[in-house]
Amino acid sequence: MYDPTRLAALVAVAEAGSITRAAARLGYTAPALSQQLAKLEREAGAALLVRHHRGARLTAAGELLAARARRVLDEMDRARHELARLAGLSGGRLRVGTFTTAGIHLLPPVLSAFRRAHPDVELAVADYEPPDGVSAVASGAVDLALTHAYEPASPVPLPAGVAAEPLLVEELVLVTAPGHALAGGSGRLPVAGLAGQPLISSAPSHPPRQGVEAALAAAGATPAVVCESPGYALVCALVSAGLGVAVVPEMVAAMAMTPLGVRALEPAGLRRTISVAHRPGEASPAADTLRALLRGAFGRAGAS
Repeated sequence: MYDPTRLAALVAVAEAGSITRAAARLGYTAPALSQQLAKLEREAGAALLVRHHRGARLTAAGELLAARARRVLDEMDRARHELARLAGLSGGRLRVGTFTTAGIHLLPPVLSAFRRAHPDVELAVADYEPPDGVSAVASGAVDLALTHAYEPASPVPLPAGVAAEPLLVEELVLVTAPGHALAGGSGRLPVAGLAGQPLISSAPSHPPRQGVEAALAAAGATPAVVCESPGYALVCALVSAGLGVAVVPEMVAAMAMTPLGVRALEPAGLRRTISVAHRPGEASPAADTLRALLRGAFGRAGAS
């Protein structure tokens, strides 16, 4: 049984015509490569090289072994590629669903790290506002999807065969125009303090609006909704312009493109959990690898 490293050394010398040039190609020193070749000669029981002042040439035994070694090394290389494809990390396609906030602020560096590690895997990203991403995972339209759930809100059961792994939990906070009276206080603002405030809110069916309205109702206050926007970017822009206040996830407040005042709310039970939906037992190694990267990236985001 010949050592593949020594066979590769013999082939390199055959192609370079010199131990020194072959060593440089393989990243060895010339003495280290000479030792490998000497061990190969002992394994073969025959002289494989003839050294001369211009370099080295293979003997008949060396030519014979080098020819066989090329075929062996080629087969080993093909086997490595086939095993990588079988593992799902060389070739193939990974389909990822995301919602807008996570897709803009958290997902790109994760996908960049995945691409650097596994450049042969084709990536496809699709936009799904929750809970549509979960449905896409259930139907097989995507391999995994980022989704979210708000509290307090009625839990939505997951489809059969789909699991949701929590990645990040964040509070909902009050955002106001800079200098607004509600943003200037110390400590948490009781939700009842929003009573009578013009509220920039999302559609009536959106879970965060339902949670805020339920909290206001419990405090004996009725929300005064002056705008219903489907997207947080517009909500924050209108708030920044002084048209009202809003309750949004911490990440949305931190990443807003317009200046805002931010204040924590009491009770602290208003929150959003970002999760990755997947199909346990059916995930490819590529999907499992991306989930691991997501755990690391979202964990750092939560810590910061």
